[in-house]
Amino acid sequence: MHIGILGGTFDPLHFGHIRPAQTVLKALALDEIWLMPNHIPPHKEKTVVTTQDRLNMVEQTCKTLAQFKLCDLEARREAPSYTVASLTQLTQAHPEHTFYFLMGMDSFLSLPQWHQWKTLFNLCHLIICQRPNCNLTKTDPIYIEYKKRLSITKNMQKKSGLIYHIDIEEQPYSSSNIRHQLKQKILDTTAMPMPVCHYIKAHHLYQ
Repeated sequence: MHIGILGGTFDPLHFGHIRPAQTVLKALALDEIWLMPNHIPPHKEKTVVTTQDRLNMVEQTCKTLAQFKLCDLEARREAPSYTVASLTQLTQAHPEHTFYFLMGMDSFLSLPQWHQWKTLFNLCHLIICQRPNCNLTKTDPIYIEYKKRLSITKNMQKKSGLIYHIDIEEQPYSSSNIRHQLKQKILDTTAMPMPVCHYIKAHHLYQ
């Protein structure tokens, strides 16, 4: 199968995560999207709620979304969640699948700073989701790799090494803004799937 991987803290999960992933799912005719919450993010501060709460919110949401599944690989790791380690583990556990790692253009521009970033091209394809006011230029260190690997159409023969650039609709949601609203006792049901809203309310999270 062709599997899209979307990692993140998901603190909490919201439509800014889900809708771009749905666009990618359709654009490249992927079989599934695996949402992969991390436990110890290497480049972020500690999450606000527990790993188990974040796993529960993702799992309950995936039950309501066709072709979405929870991947708890990083959440079970008692070490920083480096993407290359996760993709290595996934490809070894599931050699029958082709993996596509989703990231925003902002993350892609910082890719040369990632741990063993070039190894990713041996493990998966990259899907770059275009972000407003965030553009790749010829002066960016990653530009040569981008031009060399960019594929316009889905290549069913290659297991890794390609880059797909997908335009997505801008989403006006961020986890930090949602957490700020929740501190003010504002639960925005338009920003998050209903399973997340129900879970936050039931467990009094982000209060």
